[in-house]
Amino acid sequence: MSLLEQRWEELADIKRVLAKREWFPGTSGNLAIKVNSDPISFLVTASGKDKTKETSEDFLLVDSTGQPVHDSQLKPSAETLLHVEIFNKTNAGCSLHVHTVDNNVISELYGDQGKITFKGQEIIKAYGLWEEDAEFTIPIIYNHAHIPTLAEDFSEFVKGDAGAVLIRNHGITVWGRDALEAKKFLEASEFLFSYHLKLMALKAVR
Repeated sequence: MSLLEQRWEELADIKRVLAKREWFPGTSGNLAIKVNSDPISFLVTASGKDKTKETSEDFLLVDSTGQPVHDSQLKPSAETLLHVEIFNKTNAGCSLHVHTVDNNVISELYGDQGKITFKGQEIIKAYGLWEEDAEFTIPIIYNHAHIPTLAEDFSEFVKGDAGAVLIRNHGITVWGRDALEAKKFLEASEFLFSYHLKLMALKAVR
């Protein structure tokens, strides 16, 4: 199996898992995994595809600018430029972007603050933070309709090989050194969002 095929299978497996969680409503969301570092190339989900289905056209190979490496009728996902920023600025190997009700609500509740910080939660260890009073902050940026402008704002917060950024009323993008780490960051973030909203709801009725 070639490296390209290996990476395809890794990304397909993540798509399969996230689809079962219903994290791709209305064909939303996109996934990317690096295939080569020099020159940079990565697989990214094709635009407008039903991510609950599995086909030979789920992903396409693009270069460091997000343009298809080979002639294709497929179009890269709209937010491909976000993955471009990640792969060009860091040593990340995988990047995931999903729209969920929880991450959208959190982004609206805390959008004016420009961030949300979590602490006192065991699952924060998923981010590699093992201190007893560890905190993890996720920045929240404005949802520019113009993707190059969105990518420019997003790039400001791409500072390490693993991380997470919320786009207000849009979704979350996470990345990691490999597919496992990116998936771990995504799962931990969605857990924290869900927990926080449930806790707020319980406090409101007391």
